[in-house]
Amino acid sequence: MLYLYSPKAICMKKFYPTILTLLLCCFLSFQDAHSQSINNSDQTIEGLSIYPNPTTSNKIYINSTRALTKQVEIYNVLGKRILFKVITSKELDISTLKSGVYIIKIKEKDQTATRKLVVH
Repeated sequence: MLYLYSPKAICMKKFYPTILTLLLCCFLSFQDAHSQSINNSDQTIEGLSIYPNPTTSNKIYINSTRALTKQVEIYNVLGKRILFKVITSKELDISTLKSGVYIIKIKEKDQTATRKLVVH
C-alpha cells in the first residue's frame, strides 16, 4: 500500500508549531546572550517602542527617544530575512507579512535592538 504521508510525517506536523516556538526561543536567547557577551560596544536603542504588538493591522509604529532614521529588518522563525526597510518616520508597512511570529531587528545610528513581532 502506498502512503502519501507516513505516520511519522503526520506526527511531525502535529508538533510543528511547538518546534517552531522552541526554535524561536532559542534564537532569541542566543541573540540576547550574543549581543551582551560579545558586542559590548552595541547599545540598545533608548526609549524604543514597537506598537501595536501583537498586531492585526498592516502597519506598526516604531518610536525611540532620538527619532533618527532606522534600518528595519524582519526575519521569519527560520532566520530568513523577509523584509528590509529604511524608515524616516515612525510608520512601517507590514502588509506583505502573513500571520505568524517574526524577529524584528532595528538599527538606529550605532545602536541596535532585536524584538519579537507577532502578526495575526
